[in-house]
Amino acid sequence: MIDVRNLVYRYGAFTAVDTISFQVFKGEIFSFLGPNGAGKSTVINVLITLLTLQEGEVSIAGYDLSREPEKVRESIGIVFQEVTLDRDMTVWEILEFHGRLYNLGKTERRRRIDELLSLVELEEKRDSLTKELSGGMKRRLEIARGLMTRPRVLFLDEPTLGLDPQTRIRMWEYLNQVNREGTTIFLTTHYMDEADQLSDRISIIDHGKIIVTGTTWQLKNALGEDSIYIETSDDDAAQEMLSTDSRVTSLRRKKKGILVMVDGDGTRLLPALMDTLLAAGLHITAVNLKKPSMDDVFVHYTGRELREGGGGTVYRGRRP
Repeated sequence: MIDVRNLVYRYGAFTAVDTISFQVFKGEIFSFLGPNGAGKSTVINVLITLLTLQEGEVSIAGYDLSREPEKVRESIGIVFQEVTLDRDMTVWEILEFHGRLYNLGKTERRRRIDELLSLVELEEKRDSLTKELSGGMKRRLEIARGLMTRPRVLFLDEPTLGLDPQTRIRMWEYLNQVNREGTTIFLTTHYMDEADQLSDRISIIDHGKIIVTGTTWQLKNALGEDSIYIETSDDDAAQEMLSTDSRVTSLRRKKKGILVMVDGDGTRLLPALMDTLLAAGLHITAVNLKKPSMDDVFVHYTGRELREGGGGTVYRGRRP
């Protein structure tokens, strides 16, 4: 559905997007994960024709971006990072106006408006001014507007930025429903959990380059180590016993218990390690298996952590 080859975009002497290539397949939810300033919004603005294609080749829904930008625009829907709603129009008027812009017939417009207001649960707000809506409602309205023309691809640039956790989760439910109905979704985000929960595939982008692409399962399992926390009746004996096990890559003694790093799938190895300890007469009082997270993946590939704080993105580790 989206084919990008050797895309480069520069602001003067600064290279914001540095020779990236990727594909998004029909029916996917595909995510760009990266910190603010990584180049995510620049890429999406090129793809939606807001920025001119400088270098590279791009096709969207079968249309060449450089030769057929009008056809590309007819095939896509957009939800921008910043709210772009007229404060003095009602919810219904926003959707009606958008449908008119795209020359939808009156019957089709009204039917689509009713369908979409139901989808995003704004039926009771249809006559409310947008300035009276909460942040979450505005985002839901923008998603509805982006879907008015039944786009083949829906682009979302940081769609849940600034929303509370409960509203973000509800927004994910809407997006999954839209995707199940056949719309391919391309989103940018700096929220680890959002990329993890929503995406069929993820590209980690940093300093304008794609560092790695894969499913969440592939990215996490590529790290090669799961961690197991075990508390026993004799942690000293347990540590000595497990230190000779070939499946254990490292051990770390905690104030209480042992953190065991294993080479392979911890889900399969955990029962075997527990059997070893139980056979030696040790009583296991607590156990916890931790798979690598998207935070671990990001640290592994970029050498730093990405955290959301009140003032924006916070880096820990190597300076960007």
